[in-house]
Amino acid sequence: MSTKSSSPRYLELDALRGFAVMGILLMNIVGFSMPEMAYVSPAIYGGTDTPDILVWALSFIFVDGKMRGLFTIMFGASMMLIIERAQQNGENPAKVHFSRMAWLAIFGLAHFFFLWAGDILFLYAAVGCIAYFLSGLTAEDLFRRALLISSIGFIGYSVIFGSLLYQQYQASLPGASAAAIENLAQILADFGSGPGVIAADIALHQSGFTAIFLDKVQNDLFGPIILLAYNLAETLPLMMIGMALYKNGFFTGQWSAADYRRWGVRLTAIGMVILIAIALGLIHRDFDMLLMLNASYAWTWPSQLLMTVGYAALLIGLIRKGGASSWISRVAAVGRVAFTNYLGTSLLMTFLFYGWGLGLYGSVGRAELYLFVAGAWALMLLWSKPWLNHFRYGPLEWLWRSLARGKLQAMRLS
Repeated sequence: MSTKSSSPRYLELDALRGFAVMGILLMNIVGFSMPEMAYVSPAIYGGTDTPDILVWALSFIFVDGKMRGLFTIMFGASMMLIIERAQQNGENPAKVHFSRMAWLAIFGLAHFFFLWAGDILFLYAAVGCIAYFLSGLTAEDLFRRALLISSIGFIGYSVIFGSLLYQQYQASLPGASAAAIENLAQILADFGSGPGVIAADIALHQSGFTAIFLDKVQNDLFGPIILLAYNLAETLPLMMIGMALYKNGFFTGQWSAADYRRWGVRLTAIGMVILIAIALGLIHRDFDMLLMLNASYAWTWPSQLLMTVGYAALLIGLIRKGGASSWISRVAAVGRVAFTNYLGTSLLMTFLFYGWGLGLYGSVGRAELYLFVAGAWALMLLWSKPWLNHFRYGPLEWLWRSLARGKLQAMRLS
């Protein structure tokens, strides 16, 4: 059993992680319950009635990408904390880190194949291995390099998805060639937005566990690798920003209340104004498929980055102001067992929506989905703190830590 004394915890880190793991479900709920492209556009699936459009718009402006971003920068900050504490304890920080990442990758692959294709743990493990080699940089250097990588990614995806709009324009011209029209049809078909693909997806997820598992093995065997390649230019900069914000005291509450408020309001407001304009344009264009793809995967990139950091600043201000309150302590407890809560949410939601459980997949409206989110939040807030009153770690945190260190860790509190 481990005999090392526990290092002091930072309320800001724990509570932010709690907000992030709760917030990420606001978008993931669509992926759990509807065909994949419903995440991109309500016109493809989920409904375009006023309540559904309103929910989509609120999610697009305030949630989409921001909670995943918050989760990612928190991962970077936590990685720096673990490296720092390994050094303080006289351990080899590289050995500690890469052992954790190797087991996290295994958890991620199990999550992907046996529960949910929206896994991000394998992505984080792989990117975390790259980020380790940048951990010795100063906060300023991390910021500069992160912004450079993010800018390159933004430009690259803008060009890639913008080219699709050009092909759509070519196909819409009077006298457009049959080849241009056929090419556009093939592009739309490749993104899985056709009614036949949607129907097949619903039928699959309303079937049994074995059918869903075999479909991943047969048709999406390299899904985690593809996700890594696609998201590297977004995830690595966010992780680096999290590392930088830990180094400059942002995540440990060392900034002034005025600085948190000023940066939080400015960054959030700038990003929000841009996203409101994009959302109104998409609604005006009746959720044109290729415009939606450009908005989801390219145009929103800078705004999501700004709002992610802005949210972190505003939430730290809130945490510092309400640090003694019971509700903040419950959110912090959710964050301390974020790994268990993240995977536990996948187990609960796939049980509710997949055919091996209650089979609600494809049958719940977009607006009604948030009742399930509220229920999951209540469960997280109710179980996490009482558990930590008796145990050092969440169940999966204990398993991960024990595997990574090669020996069982002390679980019960003295």
